[in-house]
Amino acid sequence: MEEKKKKLAILGSTGSIGTQALEVVAAHSELFEVYVLTANNQVDQLIKQARAFLPDSVVIANPDKYTILKEALSDLPIKIYAGEDAISQVVGSSEIDMVLTAMVGFSGLKPTIHAIKAGKAIALANKETLVVAGDLISRLAMKHRSPIIPVDSEHSAIFQCLSGEGDSAIEKILLTASGGPFRGKSRDELKNVTFREALKHPNWSMGAKVTIDSASLMNKGLESIEAKWLFNVSMDQIEVVVHPQSVIHSMVQFEDGCVKAQLGQPDMRLPIQYAFSYPERINSTFPRLSFNKQMSLTFEEPDRKTFRNLDLAYAAIRTGGNMPCVLNAANEIAVEAFLKERIGFLEMSDLIEKTMQRVGFVNKPTYEEYVMSDREARHIALELL
Repeated sequence: MEEKKKKLAILGSTGSIGTQALEVVAAHSELFEVYVLTANNQVDQLIKQARAFLPDSVVIANPDKYTILKEALSDLPIKIYAGEDAISQVVGSSEIDMVLTAMVGFSGLKPTIHAIKAGKAIALANKETLVVAGDLISRLAMKHRSPIIPVDSEHSAIFQCLSGEGDSAIEKILLTASGGPFRGKSRDELKNVTFREALKHPNWSMGAKVTIDSASLMNKGLESIEAKWLFNVSMDQIEVVVHPQSVIHSMVQFEDGCVKAQLGQPDMRLPIQYAFSYPERINSTFPRLSFNKQMSLTFEEPDRKTFRNLDLAYAAIRTGGNMPCVLNAANEIAVEAFLKERIGFLEMSDLIEKTMQRVGFVNKPTYEEYVMSDREARHIALELL
């Protein structure tokens, strides 16, 4: 009997994660089928993807691009939708087995909530979902029995280290960081760096937002918050370790002192494929690590005085409530301003800190209050610019 293909909704299909996810699907077309593709603005790329993968539905978040999309695909039996609400609606289709949330930033929260309420398995690549509303998402996932499988390389590594460990108590999670392009630089050296320099990541190929977050260490702050919710640990049990080679993707230390690590080439297709095929592993043609060649693995502490975003993220989650949501919104504004050369690299942290000080605190936010906090934080951050 032929095995039923797993039907996938890929939210954010034109971004870095989305395009690599489609590479995985193309390599394993006997196992996976694209049912939904969504994009924010890149209509030309979405058209090419729709023609290549022939999904049931495509959605363009920007309604201004709807006519272009509809006309370009008019010869195909593909349903065409537009607008952010349409993304949330299509993920509820009874045909979909798994939703890959690869949208960038706060925009990924609402469709993820809808997919969880529809009981879908979530391949989570949008870290902001758990950063902004970790408490809400955790409760909903439990209520609707919606499994969340992390796609971030670090969280996938932890997930894999925990596989087969049952109820073994975690003593510590060790989140590895490459250190980005500015590792070892002083505050004086960073005063005048450009966004072009910040986008030159030494090991990973990622979108602009994630690459800037990596350079500022905000990525590791957001990942620490995400790890707290994914693996039910306290922030005191999460330690960030700078590992420039990006070979060890993260580690787990258990209560007996044993440490398990997951190693692999810095290639995002690996954790994407693992999430799609879980709990099975399937073959791939991805590059392999060679331990016969000379390989040096080094580790160091992050420079928290120079890269202040890490401590800002820890402060946000320790405050709790809506503060991680505020941190995330202020960071999105800060990164955008840095990419447009409106502020300097170090000024991003100042903007985030000032925004966190000014937004009203909400202890147990509802979804609507998260939306309001996000809006207020963006407004204040833009004012401060």
